[in-house]
Amino acid sequence: MRNVSYQSKLCSADMAVEAIKSHDRVFMTGNCSVPKELLGALVRRAPELEDVEIVQVLTIGPSEYVAPQMEGHIRVNSCFISHNVRKAVNEGRADFTPILLSQIPRALREPSLLRPNVAMIHCSPPDEHGYCTFGVEVGLTKPAAESADIVIAEVNDQMPRTLGDSFIHISRLTRIVPVSYPIVEVPMGSPGELQKQIASNIADLIPDGATMQMGIGEIPDAVLLYLKDKRDLGIHTELFSDGVIELIEIGALTNSQKTIHRGKCIAGFALGSQRLYDYIDNNPMFEFHPQDYVNDPFVIAQNNKQVAINSALEVDLTGQVCADSIGPMFYSGVGGQLDFMYGALRSPGGVPIIALPATAKDGQISRIVPMLKHGAGVVTTRNHVRYVVTEYGVADLFARSVRERVHGLVNVAAPQFRDELLHFAKQQHWI
Repeated sequence: MRNVSYQSKLCSADMAVEAIKSHDRVFMTGNCSVPKELLGALVRRAPELEDVEIVQVLTIGPSEYVAPQMEGHIRVNSCFISHNVRKAVNEGRADFTPILLSQIPRALREPSLLRPNVAMIHCSPPDEHGYCTFGVEVGLTKPAAESADIVIAEVNDQMPRTLGDSFIHISRLTRIVPVSYPIVEVPMGSPGELQKQIASNIADLIPDGATMQMGIGEIPDAVLLYLKDKRDLGIHTELFSDGVIELIEIGALTNSQKTIHRGKCIAGFALGSQRLYDYIDNNPMFEFHPQDYVNDPFVIAQNNKQVAINSALEVDLTGQVCADSIGPMFYSGVGGQLDFMYGALRSPGGVPIIALPATAKDGQISRIVPMLKHGAGVVTTRNHVRYVVTEYGVADLFARSVRERVHGLVNVAAPQFRDELLHFAKQQHWI
């Protein structure tokens, strides 16, 4: 019976996107799981459509769907600005919706907010009971697929089968497009000496038995190099990459001391290499869950010694953190930064960290600044910040006065900017 139902829904990508009508709101699976054939078919169909809105978060892949010729046909509304849509957002051809990652599932469920008519998703093949999994992107795809009236799925025999709260039955799929292509790979960074110094300072703050938020990028990748001597680390994170494999294999990451989900790595999605995708395939050590659970600060805080490591574009002398814009120019988004910073702040023994190089543009600009740029967004407030880490050390801002914060942040700024920062603080009577 399952096979008959499955076979009856099979079609080409071009046939599948005929279910999308003018003025529809379409959720598209993101990260490394963008359904490429469905997206290509939608671009081909775009001249026949008017005002289709694509709701997405970070996407890795082609940008034809935000090209100027798509105006009037397809308009992207992104909850996190990735490289391929940044130009369109800042030229006014695409929209940006600032929102906490933990709150996006709620918005996807509510008709007055971002609930889609159609969800374009990317799944692993069904098992003998008719259940597919959402593969490497569960966190936002599951709530969107549960909310949409129409679910169009690429079913890819190269998508890993992921466990946890990550399943969808074929009876929920409206149209199925069988595909076979490798999942997009995002290789680990190659951290330089600067990133390694920042990472070394971070590692000194991480105790044995900590539960980690593991991001991706040069600094998080560098931190992994300094965790090999730690013991009984765990994972509760919005995303992870290849670095977890080595930590597991050498015995540093066991999840044995976690307060909740003991023995399990908990995440919403994965970005990495084919090695990672093979490693998590049907692996019960990894559980994927929707982002409103993974990123709920009150869930995060249940982990003792929760570590959160997040980056910033600049931090001002009172501790305000800008991570989503360069002045008024939108650059990325809030993502899960505040979710995890607040969760770690509430966690017994928690370690919330903002990490950034002290300068930008080859040392010409300080990233510890007197004030955030005009129009800059505050992603993490001065009330949520604890540790700010640069290559020059660690500033602990928790329950510190503005006077104490100024001195702590000046000490981790690049030396050539410290007098300027102190001068500004004195003018404001902060010190």
